[in-house]
Amino acid sequence: MDADHLGLVVAAQAGDARAREELIAAYLPLLYNIVGRALSGHADVDDVVQETLLRVVRDLPALRAPESFRSWLVSITLRQISTHQHRQRLLADRTAVIDEAHRIPDAGAAPEDTTILRLQVSDERRRVVEAGRWLDPDHRVLLSLWWQEGAGSLSREDLAAATGLTAAHVGVRLQRMREQLDLSRTIVGALTADPRCPGLDETVAGWDGHPASVWRKRIARHLRDCPVCEPTAAERIPAELLLLRVAPLAVPAGLVAALAAKGLLPGSAAAPVAAAATGGGGLHGFLAAKLSAATAHPLVSLATATVLVAGAATTYAAWPEPAPRADGVTAAPALAPAPSNPAPAGSPQVSPSAVAVVPLGAQSLESVDDPALYLAYTGDFATLGRVDASSSAQTRQRATFTVIGGLADPRCVTFRAADGRYLRHFELRLRLSTDDGSGLFREDATFCPQPGSVAGSVTLHAHNYPGSALRRRDGGVWLDGSNGTRAFADQASFTIRSAWA
Repeated sequence: MDADHLGLVVAAQAGDARAREELIAAYLPLLYNIVGRALSGHADVDDVVQETLLRVVRDLPALRAPESFRSWLVSITLRQISTHQHRQRLLADRTAVIDEAHRIPDAGAAPEDTTILRLQVSDERRRVVEAGRWLDPDHRVLLSLWWQEGAGSLSREDLAAATGLTAAHVGVRLQRMREQLDLSRTIVGALTADPRCPGLDETVAGWDGHPASVWRKRIARHLRDCPVCEPTAAERIPAELLLLRVAPLAVPAGLVAALAAKGLLPGSAAAPVAAAATGGGGLHGFLAAKLSAATAHPLVSLATATVLVAGAATTYAAWPEPAPRADGVTAAPALAPAPSNPAPAGSPQVSPSAVAVVPLGAQSLESVDDPALYLAYTGDFATLGRVDASSSAQTRQRATFTVIGGLADPRCVTFRAADGRYLRHFELRLRLSTDDGSGLFREDATFCPQPGSVAGSVTLHAHNYPGSALRRRDGGVWLDGSNGTRAFADQASFTIRSAWA
């Protein structure tokens, strides 16, 4: 952050309304591009931007490190994006029965398409933008941030601070996103080929034209073994070179006027901001000394986007962090051996171990949010299932895990199922996988216990994403950052019980 912006943050924290308005005007294009690209031009983009700015204004006085304002702003933005995506998933679940109302999206409606058509960019650039719509929501947000990083609006340190990860872990997540983007570019190329592969036509029979993960996976299976579609990926221009030539999204004049009406922008600044955002000098001119060019694109939900941020207000981070050791390494909670006299599996009892300790050996984990449910698995995915003394042997076995010292850190824990697979997080969801011997697998399969929401319970934080914990939601178990509520804390807390099997 430059000295001018640092001064604005300090003045705004002291109650200077003019400084606050100027600060918002400076960062509005960056904020709008992150939200607009991450939500793929959804009609609620303006609302999410306004909600974000209202929270920024509300919590700005509590920001302990004014120099971290930019990453703090991005972290709040990611939290609002995540909240919006969660609402949309709930709405989709309630309306999924009216599939006949699902129209094929108008490709010309998305804001990036308008820019691309106006600039008459190459087919390659159009395809890489279209490929962004095939990404999972978390990866669409990641692509948006990566795009901003490439444009110089955000640094890798900003991304790390905003997501609560290390720079190395941000790199890992970005690499996963880029792999999915490359696959999506191949899909777009194959779908737009003329003539198109007859085998691909058979694969997409019944497809409604709307990019979705299930169709991405089906098409990917076809592409792996198809000699006709394979050449579409040859001699491709790197995505980063294409994205940076796509113009930034323009901040709508209506949004600028709405923010001015709410007192978030000065009335005198509304016209210059709108002019700068709609092409009058790109994102320079009025904002030239305040913000470098903000180019972004759809893409981290981070469902983990609400994790700890350096210098951020504690409103966005409720998890207690382990105390650093003298050598600078964060100390994980100690492990405990399995109890010598576990209760019979038919009537599990609370483990006598200390708070934030997961005993080694066979254990079952009961949800604090719903004591009738236990951590279990169905197929490849972890879930919470109902288990009692009358449950089948298979059900009881699937709710039992062998706890061992963490594969990446013996001070933490790893969970092994009866079939030899391990619980690991992948793309933010908890699932079972075999050990592939990689360092990434060991990290993904290692969880560090911390105190839960009730006495004797624990939360399980990812070793490589220490600000995020396993949480029950959307029918599965996901890696999320806390939103500070008691409901979230209960959903992310487990009581260690004697093994069911």
